[in-house]
Amino acid sequence: MKIYWIKAQAPRRVLALIKHLGLKAECIEVDLMAGGLKTPEYAALNPNMKAPTLVDGDLVLWESAAIMAYLCIKTGSDMWPAHNPSEQVEVLRWLSWSDCHWGPAVAPFYFEHMVKSTFGIGPPDSALLKASVAELVKFAKVLDGHLAQRTFAACERLTIADFQLASMASYWRESAMSLEAFPHIVRWLDVLQRIPAWADPWPAKASAPAITTY
Repeated sequence: MKIYWIKAQAPRRVLALIKHLGLKAECIEVDLMAGGLKTPEYAALNPNMKAPTLVDGDLVLWESAAIMAYLCIKTGSDMWPAHNPSEQVEVLRWLSWSDCHWGPAVAPFYFEHMVKSTFGIGPPDSALLKASVAELVKFAKVLDGHLAQRTFAACERLTIADFQLASMASYWRESAMSLEAFPHIVRWLDVLQRIPAWADPWPAKASAPAITTY
């Protein structure tokens, strides 16, 4: 099994899960800056020319949530509830909510503070960030309320929904996200950070912060 990755948040979820489940996989870092995602060979695997991509025998799979579900099915992990339809729906709800609402709400802060700093492409756009606060707060209220009596996002245990939701938000302090007013989110993120595979998912040490990809 091969995982093609770059140091970005979508691959981070998959790499963290691989470590957490103790899976053996060949993790191949694609040279983003050299255009590795746009080569004909890579585009043949992933026509979106993004990462991650999984290759397992004849199966080629992209999109981090689908890859995470596949890895759980492959190993029998209940982080994706393959045999419980009601739990599947619950996990799917939070995966969808993350992609449609939470991810876009936190992305401007992550990009402006982390990505720009990493690649030296200018200071944060303060006007853009000011305009983004309302959307962040709107959806932070939803997640914080949901987590008020919960340790994890779904099924009363760690699932792939947690890894999906936590990606860019894990950098909330560095990205100046206004999450101090949402103690349940902060507690949840801190709990996840104590999971070794989540805290250090990368196959090799690197000092630069991750960039975002979808």
